[in-house]
This record gives sequence, structure tokens and C-alpha cells, in this order.
Amino acid sequence: MKYFISTTLVAALVLLLAACSGQQGIAMSEQEKEVLNSQGPDSVRIADAETEYEIIIIEPGFYNWLVSIAKPEGYYSQTFLENRNHIYVTNWNQRALQPAQYGGADLYALPIDYDPQVDYGYEVNYKLYNYFIYFQRRYNQRLGPWVPRI
Repeated sequence: MKYFISTTLVAALVLLLAACSGQQGIAMSEQEKEVLNSQGPDSVRIADAETEYEIIIIEPGFYNWLVSIAKPEGYYSQTFLENRNHIYVTNWNQRALQPAQYGGADLYALPIDYDPQVDYGYEVNYKLYNYFIYFQRRYNQRLGPWVPRI
């Protein structure tokens, strides 16, 4: 019985240490750190002429990050972007509607009106997805079950 308890205790400690080491910050290059800390232009207009949908993001440094760090347009499929955006928007809106629970009243100021049944076009989905990646990396947030990578 003593052997079982000590083995269980050791296994629990190993799992605890592994879980703690996985909670470290997101790894970033020096170039990305510089861009994230820059102020640059503070708004990006996301629009698709064919679908008439528009999003305006007012976030210092996002434009610089988008043109210098983000993967280029065409790297992701539209289906991939739509699926990720649906998850990110759902989590964003949950936080925006419950600021006391998430402590992000200033981070999640407004909910996002995004309907996964609507085809917003590639450009809208691409820039919205990249804003979510930028936001998560800049503010060390998680809007999905995976680490936001570039």
C-alpha cells in the first residue's frame, strides 16, 4: 500500500509540473515583439466589395503586424479561416457579454456580429482571423483550444 501511495504521489507531481510548464507565454521573435510594441497606423478597414461586409479594427500596431508578420493572403483556405473565426468570435462574444467574469471590459469592448452561415469572402475572413491571432499574441489571451501561432 505504501508503494502505491508514493507512486501515485510521484505521478501527480510529474503531471502538475508538466501542466505548469505548458502555461508559459507565447514564443515570439524579436521582430514580432518590436511590431507588437509599435504604435503605427491605428485602424484597418476590412471589406469585401462583392459581399458589402465591412469591419473596422482600431488597434495601434495591427496594420504593421499584418503586413510584416502574418502569413500572406492565400496561405490559408477560406474554409479554415471561417472555421477558426467562428470559434474565435464565439469566445470573444462570450467574454464581451460577461466582462465581470473574464475581467476584460477594456479588451472585449463590443461583441462581433459574425454569422457562420454567411459568406463574407476571403479578405474579410483573412483579416479577421489575423486580428484574432494578433490580439491573442499581443494580450496573451486564448480564444480557442490551441496556441495562437503564425
